[in-house]
Amino acid sequence: MPKRVITYFRTFLLRHLTPPRTFVLSFAGVIFIGGFLLWLPFSATKDHLTLVDALFSSASAVCVTGLVVIDIGKDLSLAGQIITMMLFQCGGLGIITFSVFFFHLMGRSVSFKGREIVQSTFLHTPRKDFQIILKSVLLSTLIIESFGTVLLFVRFSQDFSPGQAFYHSIYNAISAFNNCGYSLFSDNLIQYQSDVIVNITIMGLIVLGGIGFIVQHEVLSRMRNTRNRLSLHTKIVLATTGILVVGGAVLFYLFEKNNIIRDASWQSKVLISLFQSITPRTAGFNTVDIGQLTNDTILLLMTLMFIGASPGSTGGGIKTTSTALLFFVLWNRLKGQEEVSVFNRTIPRETITRAISIIFASAFSIALITSIVLLAGPKTNPSESRYLFVEYLFDTISAFGTVGLTMGITPKLSDLQKILIMIMMFVGRVGPLTLAFSLSIQASKKSIVYAEENIMVG
Repeated sequence: MPKRVITYFRTFLLRHLTPPRTFVLSFAGVIFIGGFLLWLPFSATKDHLTLVDALFSSASAVCVTGLVVIDIGKDLSLAGQIITMMLFQCGGLGIITFSVFFFHLMGRSVSFKGREIVQSTFLHTPRKDFQIILKSVLLSTLIIESFGTVLLFVRFSQDFSPGQAFYHSIYNAISAFNNCGYSLFSDNLIQYQSDVIVNITIMGLIVLGGIGFIVQHEVLSRMRNTRNRLSLHTKIVLATTGILVVGGAVLFYLFEKNNIIRDASWQSKVLISLFQSITPRTAGFNTVDIGQLTNDTILLLMTLMFIGASPGSTGGGIKTTSTALLFFVLWNRLKGQEEVSVFNRTIPRETITRAISIIFASAFSIALITSIVLLAGPKTNPSESRYLFVEYLFDTISAFGTVGLTMGITPKLSDLQKILIMIMMFVGRVGPLTLAFSLSIQASKKSIVYAEENIMVG
């Protein structure tokens, strides 16, 4: 009897656990496990966290968002802080990645479903050398995080004891590479806004974690052998990332030169502008008080947060490639061209449709959650509610982009609002289309094809 039951459940799981569902459930499972661990008394310094706050902190870590309702450095014990570090490391790379890697170490074969999930996570096209790339992902992660830890240790050792300096260094390095934004400092990195070593190291880790592992792999391969060509995906990611970083920094400076950076030195102005251009791309670290920025800058940050990082990375958002494709589609349509061509390559229509679907599904998700969060908030007069609307919208986009920047409203949210923001973080990390595919029921093929009829659009 037990054997028959086991066989039944195995067949059921194989039939219903599609790759999207497995991917989604792995993140959900880690969030609940992490939330339970953070809820236990040993994870807090004084009073243990409420269940909602524990789940929120776990979701924020696993989804590498960085939004906080507690002070990580003060409210969590050493055990709780280590738990969060493990959570955003797993969240950044994906629990399935670790599972497949450990299966490989044990000499066990990886299932086709496992290969499919990992390949869809890191690769734009299926590749035979997927296990080599997987090893490269984990090895490069270890090397980059270690190098970042060393650089930060050089600076933090001037302010803390060697043990404390090392702990702060490794925590911030892992957080930065995974684009989480969790920091043990109460003011995040505001106290280091003019420090060259801290700024450059954190920015470097954010960019490396946000461009995607396949891009890292191809760039390194090209550096070793110039005959290895860069794929179209890598070219678009690098070009779009460069434009967004430089353009965002220039606009931030122009918007804030008479405001928050007015009295700063030229070095500080450059570092702050560059940092605030990079960090909204899903990282969540901040070197300025976001609540003191101008409306122009807030709009800029929301735009950058919505775009996010690149596919196959540790970040969220609609991704740089989707943004670039939308621009290319509009540009080619204006020129009267049907096909979308980039770098002497034609983009498949299926890819374009998917990119546009992601953009609109993301925008709809943000609009829906923001509306519900607003309705669930306190009833205030119109002027106050309009300001709250901006703060709620900012936090919702931040949650979707798995960024973690906030105008200061996050700790003040009600339990219901926190749950809604958690949902938004989850949607942003796994992707709205992936979540939709995981919830959908496979439809049977239609035997009837209906006649076409046009409608007016635009």
